[in-house]
Amino acid sequence: MTHFETPRVAIVGTGETGRGWAALAVAAGWPVTIYDPDAEALASAADVVGDRVVHLVRLKRAETAVAEEALNQMRVGRSLLHAVADAGWIIEALAEELQTKVKALQQMEQVARKAAIITSSASGLGPSILSSRLERPERFMVAHPIDPVELIPLVEVVPSPKTDPACIEDVRFWLGLLGRAPIVFKKEIPGNISARLTAALWRECIQLAVDGVLDIEDVDRAISVGPALAWAATGPHLDHQLAAGDQSLEVFLAGLLGTYEEIWKSLTEWKQLSTEDQKRLIRLVDRAYSKHIPELREAREQRLVRLLEAMRQ
Repeated sequence: MTHFETPRVAIVGTGETGRGWAALAVAAGWPVTIYDPDAEALASAADVVGDRVVHLVRLKRAETAVAEEALNQMRVGRSLLHAVADAGWIIEALAEELQTKVKALQQMEQVARKAAIITSSASGLGPSILSSRLERPERFMVAHPIDPVELIPLVEVVPSPKTDPACIEDVRFWLGLLGRAPIVFKKEIPGNISARLTAALWRECIQLAVDGVLDIEDVDRAISVGPALAWAATGPHLDHQLAAGDQSLEVFLAGLLGTYEEIWKSLTEWKQLSTEDQKRLIRLVDRAYSKHIPELREAREQRLVRLLEAMRQ
């Protein structure tokens, strides 16, 4: 198989992330096998993946005939060997626990084709430590998506120093075929980019809420119709470049950085949320949203689809 061919995909782990990967690949018409060592989790996975594929069709993110044919052919692995034996791309999507992942990756490699590429969906674990016991670390990397996997395009591709560049290009190409926007890291860093940015911004959002500066709903609204909306169209640096207008970028940024230095001095700097504030945050979020989860989830997905369509245009 060359990277210009659609690979058979095996997804190991059928939690939220694994089901999202499966729905994405099936909706694209790809051959998919799902497997989970937890028989209970696996028992309901096929139906949930099917529902999510149907939802993608309803959102006009997939073609009905293509998705239906692939869904009918989707396999549920009877064992790890049955799931991965003929896969060209094995996606590990198990719980975010180091020893669980390291052991599972070893087992996958032992029963997989030597030409298979294995990627981990890990969000906070680096490829070097995850591949430390693999015999073929050159065919492994992290490919971390953002939930909901089948809608958010970003995938963080993090190779280790041992990863074969040809494998990186294969994964980048496959992700492109799936309509994803892969970004390839030049070196490993804890949290990659999405978790680091989320951690920095969320910390300030939490503090504003627990301090009673703003209600939870207003904090979320301020982000979603403010910086998030602007950055969705540009990202932060292009946003500043455009904001500079006819000014010299050097002069504009010097002034902007001076303003931000005053704000940075006042930002919260805790590294662990206190138990009291954690309980307060849970109460605030629960009170704001828990009674309307199905409607809010549907609204989020409808908005995401409209935003993605607008950005594509």
